[in-house]
Amino acid sequence: MEPEFGKRGVITKLFGFIIMVLGLLDSLLSLRGGMPAYEYLLLIVVGACVFAIGAVRGVQRSPEKAAEV
Repeated sequence: MEPEFGKRGVITKLFGFIIMVLGLLDSLLSLRGGMPAYEYLLLIVVGACVFAIGAVRGVQRSPEKAAEV
């Protein structure tokens, strides 16, 4: 029997994805304008970290599910 994983971490992953997309769009627009985009690269990295936290939370089993197995 395969363990069922819940929907933990979905909101965190979505928030991280939105942060990454906003950082990417801001960096592309600032490069188009001729300005350096170093501060927006930090936004992309922070978004990737938040997304990774959500991914780890989604894989972890809740204590109730672990007791059933």
